[in-house]
Amino acid sequence: MTEQTLAEQTVAEKSPGGRGLVMFVGAGPGAADLITVRGARVVAEADIVVWASSLVHPDIVAGARPDAELIDSAALPLEALRPVFERARDQDLLVARVHTGDPSIYGAMGEQRALCHDIGIAYGTVPGVSAFSAAAARADVEITVPQVSQSLVLTRLEGGRTPMPDRETVRSFAAHGTTMALYLSAARNKVLQEELLAGGYPPDTPCIIGFRVTWPDELMLRCELAELSATMREHKLWKHTVVLVGPALREGPSGTRSHLYHPGFRHAHRAADPAAVASLIAGPPVPTAGLPATKEDRR
Repeated sequence: MTEQTLAEQTVAEKSPGGRGLVMFVGAGPGAADLITVRGARVVAEADIVVWASSLVHPDIVAGARPDAELIDSAALPLEALRPVFERARDQDLLVARVHTGDPSIYGAMGEQRALCHDIGIAYGTVPGVSAFSAAAARADVEITVPQVSQSLVLTRLEGGRTPMPDRETVRSFAAHGTTMALYLSAARNKVLQEELLAGGYPPDTPCIIGFRVTWPDELMLRCELAELSATMREHKLWKHTVVLVGPALREGPSGTRSHLYHPGFRHAHRAADPAAVASLIAGPPVPTAGLPATKEDRR
């Protein structure tokens, strides 16, 4: 038996009778070597590659076949993709629909899957590295620090062109005091700063600003929350920008550690060191610098 291509394997799983395939591929944050191996294979095998030149680095699609059809979707509405997907269905073609970052995050995937379902073509998804993850890596920070932050809120500032659910506001999320990653909010940076402060983050909460993370013109900045808007205005950042905020992003050691690698912690693959158990139970003091003040403290 000859080795099947990834596309053939996926078609066999999703559409035994053929009839084409659309694969939504996460391109990652920008750098060509941050697309997944699977994503690169789909692009390399595709008959048609649909990508947005305004968001996806051209090196990502440079590995397409010489005879592949490349369609720039930067100026296209969803309706323009219908004839492309219909042709792929009728001619049993593979379409690589390349999205920046991870397709599941602000990728307008639901409506595209609905289109595929409507015209009767199989589809699948390859995940990608998102900008928040790339920004954390570029800044060499940990988003979840023991006893400081164990959650990540991924959101955007409400009040823009795309409506937000009523209960999803930056201010209400900020009240949790954990790490937040904010997309699509750079153009309204003053309001963003005000809402983060109003939600309870102290003015000295560390922020990381990532512009076109991993692109050749990447810009990574650090500042305190009180200087977030001024820093973004100084560098004229209004799009292609992700903002990370929260006490876990503070530079230097946190003074805490994970139980997983503590010698006093027992799990299925390692016995606990009796001499270290007492220190694990006692634990280090919980850091308070940079954490949101209590409601009483804010009165």
